Amino acid sequence: MQEGTQRSAKGTWTSKNTTSTTWGGARVGAGRKAKSGRRSTPHRARPLHWAAHPVHVTLRSKWRSLRKQQVFPTLVGAIADQRRREKSFRIVHFSVQYDHLHLIVEARNKRALSSGMRGLVISIARRVNKLLSERGRFWADRYHARALTTPRAVRTALRYVLANFRKHEPRTSRPLLTDAFSSAPWFEGFRECRAGPPLERARFAIPWRRFVVSDAPVSAAQAWLTLVGWRKMGLLSAREAPSSADRRALK
Repeated sequence: MQEGTQRSAKGTWTSKNTTSTTWGGARVGAGRKAKSGRRSTPHRARPLHWAAHPVHVTLRSKWRSLRKQQVFPTLVGAIADQRRREKSFRIVHFSVQYDHLHLIVEARNKRALSSGMRGLVISIARRVNKLLSERGRFWADRYHARALTTPRAVRTALRYVLANFRKHEPRTSRPLLTDAFSSAPWFEGFRECRAGPPLERARFAIPWRRFVVSDAPVSAAQAWLTLVGWRKMGLLSAREAPSSADRRALK
């Protein structure tokens, strides 16, 4: 035993400066080690949900192949099936990027939101794993959700979701007004659409002639904020791009 220290009957070492135990308690370096890279979504109870508030949802995949020709139709098929199956949960907009999805959804209540998202993530994981002959975990993390409670918040989310491809592909050899890997071809809130139907709708199925969607895979919006309210802040332009301020506002 070192000079100046002694051990009590309970196994506690004491000295002039420190006290430490030989069992349990807080220890330096204890606990789960932090992962490098992107921060995970905290495992907290989901907040209450009101039907009047649409929700911006982000889903991150472990695979960087969601925009590939053979994968994307499978994702859209899962979204379209969700529209036919669920009445209290609606996917009104979506955008597929290389390793994540952005959704704007509506739900009757917290239970409908949880049930609808659970069904969607399971359906996509099973279908894509089967397509790619993969097994195991498909999603990298639990989904992140943020309620959109004001017209400005909904307009910001619409721009962020429908123009998200400009954030990841700022330079392209063939600039596009709308992203074919999203619900933008069916979106009627662009200023440019006032003279005609939604932009480039027919181009949605061109890269994959075996994949044809006769009608929109998304549900029609019913919440006032998603249907009418956001328009009070001004229609979107098909040339708008998301900004860093949009991302901070949707965290």
